[in-house]
Amino acid sequence: MKVGIAAALMSATIAVYADDLESFKFDSAPTAVQAGAPPSCGFESFKAPAGLTVYAAGAYSGREVPFQIDQSGHQATQFDIAVNSPDKPVALILGAYEPTVWNIGWTQGTNIVAVYVSGYHRQAVAGLDSKIPILNSSYHNKGACGSSYVTAEANEYLNPLSRKLFGQPVTMVYPGDQSGKISVGLPFGADARLVTSSTVSPESLRDKQAPLAGQAGIDVAVKNGSLRAATSADAQAWIDAKVASSPRRDVPPVAGAVATRPSPSVYKAYVILKAFTFPAGLYGGNAVTFYVPKGVPLPSGQPGHSAVYDFNSLRCEGAMCR
Repeated sequence: MKVGIAAALMSATIAVYADDLESFKFDSAPTAVQAGAPPSCGFESFKAPAGLTVYAAGAYSGREVPFQIDQSGHQATQFDIAVNSPDKPVALILGAYEPTVWNIGWTQGTNIVAVYVSGYHRQAVAGLDSKIPILNSSYHNKGACGSSYVTAEANEYLNPLSRKLFGQPVTMVYPGDQSGKISVGLPFGADARLVTSSTVSPESLRDKQAPLAGQAGIDVAVKNGSLRAATSADAQAWIDAKVASSPRRDVPPVAGAVATRPSPSVYKAYVILKAFTFPAGLYGGNAVTFYVPKGVPLPSGQPGHSAVYDFNSLRCEGAMCR
C-alpha cells in the first residue's frame, strides 16, 4: 500500500512514516503522557485480548536530547520504539533509569493495546493514540508498581509483573542502548511503514522551568545575556588575582626550578554575567569553563565536569580546574 493511500484512510490524528530502521525518529510525533501516579498496580478496566503478546524493552538510558523533563537535574534521554506484530495484539513493558521520553511507532496492522512504563526518574510516552491505556509507575511519581528498568539481564521482576498486569509472562526482552532505537517484534520488511499519532511533539514534554541541556543551554544563555564568551583577558585576570592573593614565602629561589602558575582555559569558556542555572548534561565533551566575576552569585544546579573559577572565593571547582 502506498503511503499516500494509507494516510488518506486513517484518522487525521495519525501520521504514516517511511520505515528506516537504522535511523528512525519520530521527532514530530505526538505525545500521550500519564504524568500522575497510578492509584493501584494495574490497568483500569483492561481485559487482555486473545493471543496477546507481551514485549519488554529498555536500558539505563537512551540517546540524549537537549532538554530536561523533570527537576532531577538529569538531561532527558529518548527511545524510539518500532513495533511490528501484525498477527498478534501487543502490550509493552518499557523501562529506563534516566528521565526518558518513549516515542512509539508501529507497522500498519500492529495493534498495541496497553503500555506499562517505569524507571527511577520521570518517564513519558509519546506517539500513542489517546485511547491506548498507559500505566506509568516510577520512583519519580511514587507509582504503585514501584520502579524498575529493563536490561539484558537481571530481569527477574519482569514475568511476575507481566502476569500481574497482563495475565502472562513476557514473550521477549529487547535491550536498548544509547542509540535510542529499539525494534520490537517480527523482522521488518523492506516496504514496512511506521504509524504514529501526531498530536503533540516530544519537545512539549520539556520542563519549561529548567534550561535546555548541554551546549544548547549554553547557547541560549549567551543569547539572553546570562553568559558571554571568555577571552584571554579573563583568564589572565584569574591568574593575576591568584598570584596577588598568594602569601609570599620567605624562601630562597632554587636553581633550575620553574614557578608554577594557574593556567585556566579559554576554550569553550564563558563569563557568567548574572544569576544563572547550570544546564544539565555538562559532562564529557559537553563540559565547559565558567568564570564567575566578583559580585555575581554562583549558579544553581550541577556543573557536571565543567570548571568553575569563582573570583569571589578565588577557588576553582571541578575536574577541569588547572
